Amino acid sequence: MALIVQKFGGSSVGTIDRIRNVARRIHETAREGNQVVAVVSAMSGVTDKLIGLARELSETPCERELDVLMATGEQALHELGEKAVSFTGAQAGITTFGSHTRGRIHNIDPTLMNKYLLEGNILICAGFQGVTEEGMVQTLGRGGSDLSAIAIAAALKADVCQIFTDVDGVYTCDPRVVKDAKKIQTLSYDEMLEMASNGSKVMQSRSVEFAKKFGVVFEVRNSMNNNPGTIVQEETPSMEAVVIRGISIDRNQARVTITGIPDQIGYTAQILGALAEAEINLDMILANTAHDGYVRQSFTMPSNELGRAQAALKPVMAALGSTVKVETEAGLAKLSLVGIGMRSHSGVGATAFKALADANIKTGMISTSEIKIAVMVDESDIEEAARVVHKAFNLGA
Repeated sequence: MALIVQKFGGSSVGTIDRIRNVARRIHETAREGNQVVAVVSAMSGVTDKLIGLARELSETPCERELDVLMATGEQALHELGEKAVSFTGAQAGITTFGSHTRGRIHNIDPTLMNKYLLEGNILICAGFQGVTEEGMVQTLGRGGSDLSAIAIAAALKADVCQIFTDVDGVYTCDPRVVKDAKKIQTLSYDEMLEMASNGSKVMQSRSVEFAKKFGVVFEVRNSMNNNPGTIVQEETPSMEAVVIRGISIDRNQARVTITGIPDQIGYTAQILGALAEAEINLDMILANTAHDGYVRQSFTMPSNELGRAQAALKPVMAALGSTVKVETEAGLAKLSLVGIGMRSHSGVGATAFKALADANIKTGMISTSEIKIAVMVDESDIEEAARVVHKAFNLGA
């Protein structure tokens, strides 16, 4: 018997038919002799709508279950003859800390979940939420349901966590942009983390970090078919044979450039400290000293955080002196090439930038890691940039 955690996104439970489809999939997994915990994102609508849907699925829904967000899925499983119990994040033992709407998981106590699993129940857990030490409900921000599923899988020591979405897995690039993009069979945690951090929308990076930390093997697959997905796991020697595993696109990027900074110790700490206090996540950071002796510092961030960044920097700029000026530029995008094979293969950057130059695509700031090369381009060029680099590395083969 395997213990399997299955996560279903909001689109998977968007209608009665889709809820029944999810219930059938959970039912089939349980009929194969597995213990199942389903983590489900809330569908669009208010609690009254969920209660109405629950009554459509069952004429006499259990009153206790109507008090729980994911009761709709629980009722569908009862109709299929399964024992099922629904849990809120608090009942699942998830405690959180940090800012509201951007909570972070502090701990999971799986005692209650284990009790109901041992009694032969399927568990339906509401994703995206936990409870603070003061007892206040706190949501986990974007990708919170994925994080809930990975964290529950870690706490229960599940054999695998299946992330069901509306695509068949992780592709070498966005198939809507690159028509010959191919599904990737296996990825290492580090590769998936780089792709998630650099624009791949399949998984949020926090979820991948959590999976890597606790060794949770997970599979990204489609909730509407039975095709195998992409398995994300510990790195294996064979993975290095592929130089570039995939290409990610991150649109809506902005750059902030600060000029005229006196070349003194501590200026970077002041600037980055103010942005950190405003909870702004920076990406690329570049600093150099100009011929006039003043420092120039640039960094990138999502465009929607540009206003908050400018507000956070105002007092710092005043403290650094009258020579300091702030310039901003929006309308940028980031192209990232990811693959652990970069460690043992040279010439990756040369191949990529030649392809971009041949396509007359202007490049900007560049950042690298052991397994990633990322470059900023104009947002209007990002799709063509992805296509030419994808072709240069023959990823469609």
